[in-house]
Amino acid sequence: MKPLVAFKIPFQIAEGLGESLGNLVVFTGGRTQPGTTKPEEGDRHPYSILDYEPTREVILPFVLYIQKILRRRPFLIKNLENVMRRFLQSLELFEDNERKKLAIFTALTFSQKLSGLPPETVFQPLLKGNLVAKGLVLSFMTDFFKVYLVDNNLDDLIALLKRGKMEDNLLEFFPSAKRSAEGFSEHFTKEGLVALVEYNEKKMFEVKLKEMKTTLTSQIAEERDISEVIETVKQSVKDAKLPDIEIVRILWDVLMDAVQWSGKNQQQNANAALRQVKTWAQLLSTFCTNGKLELELIYKVQIQCYEDAKLMKLFPEIVRSLYDQDVLAEDTILLWFRKGVNPKGRQTFVKALEPFVKWLEEAEEEE
Repeated sequence: MKPLVAFKIPFQIAEGLGESLGNLVVFTGGRTQPGTTKPEEGDRHPYSILDYEPTREVILPFVLYIQKILRRRPFLIKNLENVMRRFLQSLELFEDNERKKLAIFTALTFSQKLSGLPPETVFQPLLKGNLVAKGLVLSFMTDFFKVYLVDNNLDDLIALLKRGKMEDNLLEFFPSAKRSAEGFSEHFTKEGLVALVEYNEKKMFEVKLKEMKTTLTSQIAEERDISEVIETVKQSVKDAKLPDIEIVRILWDVLMDAVQWSGKNQQQNANAALRQVKTWAQLLSTFCTNGKLELELIYKVQIQCYEDAKLMKLFPEIVRSLYDQDVLAEDTILLWFRKGVNPKGRQTFVKALEPFVKWLEEAEEEE
């Protein structure tokens, strides 16, 4: 037995379906409410999508027809919205094949951009605990994604999920036992939705970076012991599997964001930046463990000095300080000077660094 939920279109001609009707019934079932029956209801109406094949090609004409009707009678959108919400709340009362038809229809309503249908009031009922626990929501959304992406790209899908307040809840589609990044990747890769897997991995990566940056910002502002900060970073790297190059970038950004800049006073700004480098040099050197990472740190300094006017003249002093604090090796500085590839302000900074590089080369020759 099925829930009786009907969306009727009160027009004489069902365009595209080749039939004259008093009402076009798109959905119908065999229960007035869960737990009750009405034997006299009789057979299901012949124009219900639940009686058609679960394919995009078969269900699309229903959606296109509704689209035409809504343009002429926009007040019907509320009826459609209410009916779809009730269906999604009652997914467990349908058979697998019928749930697939509902998923296809729902995806097509958004793919065809039915005017005024708000995604949040359609999607939110799916987060009911019992539906998620039984795996019904995951199955429904998998079918939904597949159909929607036939006519739309991944950016369109993400925009739709954002409007439906679901973008940050993708893992909540999964039963708790399977709710993990690995479970997400395994399921949607198997279903052929690799682009969605890649998007989710990128999003989770960005979330982990943001969390680590927030924690570091707090610890540095509180002037925590440097050993404690180092352990925090190491734990983040271990837990989130963050690449070393991203750690170097974040460390520099956090340290410079914590500096108390003094407007246009160049000398005070220089002193503050150099003091920050000296104070946290051990933190930087702990994670700049090879020439590649040291070079990345120089590029970070270069870009910041280029983009921030108050730091434009500080580049050589910062590089010199990082060298003095054993964060940057001589070979790395010379490599950047001779073969650096980032063009931002490079000509200016190379010229500014010439005296220091000359000193390094002379010292190298003497040795």
